[in-house]
Amino acid sequence: MTIDPLLQPSLTASHAPTSVQGRFWALVPCAGTGSRAVAAPPVAPAGSTISAFGALAGAAGEPLAPAPPQLPKQYHLVAGHPMVMHTLAAFAGVGRLAGTLVAVAPGDRYLDAHDHPSYFVVECGGPTRAATVQGGIKALQERGAQRDDWVLVHDAARCLVTAEQIDRLIDVCAQDSVGGLLAHQLADTLKTSIDGPGGVRVASTVDRSNKWLAQTPQMFRIGPLLDALARVGTNVTDEASAMEAMGLHPRLVPGGAQNFKVTYPDDFALAEAVLAQRGYGTTLARFGGERGQGATETGRKTIF
Repeated sequence: MTIDPLLQPSLTASHAPTSVQGRFWALVPCAGTGSRAVAAPPVAPAGSTISAFGALAGAAGEPLAPAPPQLPKQYHLVAGHPMVMHTLAAFAGVGRLAGTLVAVAPGDRYLDAHDHPSYFVVECGGPTRAATVQGGIKALQERGAQRDDWVLVHDAARCLVTAEQIDRLIDVCAQDSVGGLLAHQLADTLKTSIDGPGGVRVASTVDRSNKWLAQTPQMFRIGPLLDALARVGTNVTDEASAMEAMGLHPRLVPGGAQNFKVTYPDDFALAEAVLAQRGYGTTLARFGGERGQGATETGRKTIF
């Protein structure tokens, strides 16, 4: 098997050090589809040549060509590589991790083509993020993870996180009684809205002085996190919310504006721009490929 240079740094430590506070594991939920980020295929307008020939084919009994399946957003190319590979490259640079699990949906074999010893893939994805996290933690326990170990849960679509940010989160939270998460303090003026004449209107301005945007990784001990998810259900949108529901107060660790989640179509271009601003060197050095050649979710190439 060819060693993937993008993930090479993790091989410098074949045995992750064991902390007196417990070992550190990474869990990347990768079972969603990202429907907000991937545009639906265009529908041919009524009366167009495409729709007319489609109707004729259907009337003649000929099978219509099925629409190509939409690729989940985490597998779309960003700066020439599947988005999730940038995410995994950051975790590969954190030598103290005991293992990195990628939790995919049942039947998802996309990462078979990117097999590498720095992470392992388990088909344990569920209908919600929280259900996928539960399945992933159970898979970690089957690998030897203990209730007192720490798990760092990270969005596959936050592909701009750095190994330095992950290490800083571990440094801060390893001594914390609860755990914590990367977050970014809100800089913009925040408004609430109401429906009004002509559209949506401002209802009020919210004090932003204590407002933070939750990011990932989110780091908690495996036992308390499993207990919290079992207690509050699987509709919570992040792990910190589950811990908060137990009356706990996770620690906020400053992340950065660039650690955003690719959520909408324009975010793909923004992520590529950030990689270009970083010099595009890390991905080239670890993964290879042509300099500055990326692709958006629509397949258009972007040259930096």
